[in-house]
Amino acid sequence: MISGRMADRLFGGLARLAAMLTLGLLIAIMVSLVFGAWPAIHEYGLGFLTSSVWDPVQNQYGGLVMIYGTLATSAIALLIAVPVSFGIALFLTELSPTWLKRPLGTAIELLAAVPSIVYGMWGLMVFGPVLATYVQQPLQSLLTGVPYLGAFVSGPPVGIGILSAGIILAIMIIPFIASVMRDVFEVTPALLKESAYGLGSTTWEVVWKVVLPYTKTGVLGGIMLGLGRALGETMAVTFVIGNMNQLNSLSVFEAANSITSALANEFAEAGEGLHQASLIYLGLVLFFITFVVLSMSKLLLSRLQKNEGARS
Repeated sequence: MISGRMADRLFGGLARLAAMLTLGLLIAIMVSLVFGAWPAIHEYGLGFLTSSVWDPVQNQYGGLVMIYGTLATSAIALLIAVPVSFGIALFLTELSPTWLKRPLGTAIELLAAVPSIVYGMWGLMVFGPVLATYVQQPLQSLLTGVPYLGAFVSGPPVGIGILSAGIILAIMIIPFIASVMRDVFEVTPALLKESAYGLGSTTWEVVWKVVLPYTKTGVLGGIMLGLGRALGETMAVTFVIGNMNQLNSLSVFEAANSITSALANEFAEAGEGLHQASLIYLGLVLFFITFVVLSMSKLLLSRLQKNEGARS
């Protein structure tokens, strides 16, 4: 029979072991990525990040196109998903009738269970042609010859490209962000909201001046969760981004590539040497981008918590 003190020590040791194991795995992944990418790091250095050349025939590689595609699609996804998720969470917590809250919330959460490859196939076969016919072609007809704006919508109207990938990513991350926002909105004390309503505040004023300040830490965490999902998504982006390793223009309708889609398409056929090392270098860059994003979110969250503690 284990005594209570011995059980506590055993539990503490197992918890510490689990934490150290996780940290060890993280360090091992980082070391293995650096080791695998070292030939490309030695050959190109930081110039790999600014070069747009990706030519396996000439054995020359640069990751600018993939990095740009990853950041652009993730930014478009956030610009679309955050307002929509906020509206969903606001409706479910403040405006929805009681009989609709549970089925609508369940339906939104079920979107997260749809496999990413299904989103990619739907984007390629259904959404892409609709985007090309009813959005890209009218915009090109309207803005042809207009400086800057014309180039912004240029490209063949085939329905695949950065904008299409960004919209598909937005649809994929909306359930995650909306679910987190809904949960944190619901933890706002009813007394605070009822007091604001009693003073004559509108629903928007209650949300903007009471709910959001109280839950901003959780809201930011949900947004970072969605961003992490967008940065790491592979199959859906591979279907609709175009997988072109050239950056001909900054048009949102131009076919491009992302880090994850490049890895999915080329890693199996990449031979040993610079090609494989360059792909691993791309993986290391994605690891670094994700690490920086999460670190910045943690820093911002800690600063918000400190400000809240100082005010209280």
